[in-house]
Amino acid sequence: MRLRLVKQNTSFDFFKRWQLWLGISGVMMVVAFASFLLQGLNYGIDFRGGTTIRTQSAQPVDIGLYRDAIAALDLGDVTITEVFDPSFAADQNVAMIRIQAQDGHEAVTSDMIRNVEAALAQVRPDIKFVSVESVGPKVSGELIKTAAIAVVLAIGAVLVYIWLRFEWQFALGAVLALVHDVVLTIGIFSEIQIRFDLAIIAALLTIVGYSLNDTVVVFDRVRENLRKYKKRPLSEVLNLSINETLSRTFMTSFTTLLALVALFVLGGDVIRGFVFAMIWGVVIGTYSSIFVASSILLYLGVKRDWSKPDANAGNQYANIDA
Repeated sequence: MRLRLVKQNTSFDFFKRWQLWLGISGVMMVVAFASFLLQGLNYGIDFRGGTTIRTQSAQPVDIGLYRDAIAALDLGDVTITEVFDPSFAADQNVAMIRIQAQDGHEAVTSDMIRNVEAALAQVRPDIKFVSVESVGPKVSGELIKTAAIAVVLAIGAVLVYIWLRFEWQFALGAVLALVHDVVLTIGIFSEIQIRFDLAIIAALLTIVGYSLNDTVVVFDRVRENLRKYKKRPLSEVLNLSINETLSRTFMTSFTTLLALVALFVLGGDVIRGFVFAMIWGVVIGTYSSIFVASSILLYLGVKRDWSKPDANAGNQYANIDA
């Protein structure tokens, strides 16, 4: 007897209120965009500029102890991470301390760096300050521009790929779903003001890939069923296709969330923003694959007179029991 997370041969009607789903998604995107315009993002040091101090000591790095020592200096956004490297000796414990640029300055002033070094020396007398590097506003501005270009190019590449693999209606539905996911992810970071840095850009690109994977599996089954059931209404074919792949979609999302939740709880502050973006992306990406991309395809319609032979590529994992 096998455990099933999704009942076999489901027959949910996902398109009974498809206009409502598109309306809800539209409202959420407007709210996210308005939050971005009014509140902006809580940019991290990568995008705002600041100073990175690399330390080394014979004693193990205690991030909490380091943070408490620096907290009294009131430097704003401070990120402390331990650096691991197989080439390090047993008594070579390295940490990276990243401090945001102070008001009126491109980076942390030399006096403030000396204060940080003095505070850390009090809790770790053997500590050595290996290097000090600063990122100015010009460099951080270039990082923002480059990150935006990376996301736009990724979505553009997806548009071309889906257009070549399917039809333009499929491509437009998939790309609008990806834009939906990216906008809502940026919006949630703006609304709750979680620190936004380069790791979140990596999460956005990962979300694009994850959501696209779900969407392509559904669209592959839609294309197959359109050839099989040529006289059925498009809404029925879409419903059938989503129900047939629902087990695979749910199992993939559920197992991914298990790992992400564990990382969010146990992974520490350093990766928490990245993991939060991934959790949100998996949830919203699964939603958009089912309700947004397919609803847009239903709205646009699709031709039913393909002359290509029936193709099963990409469907071999669609019926995995969850």
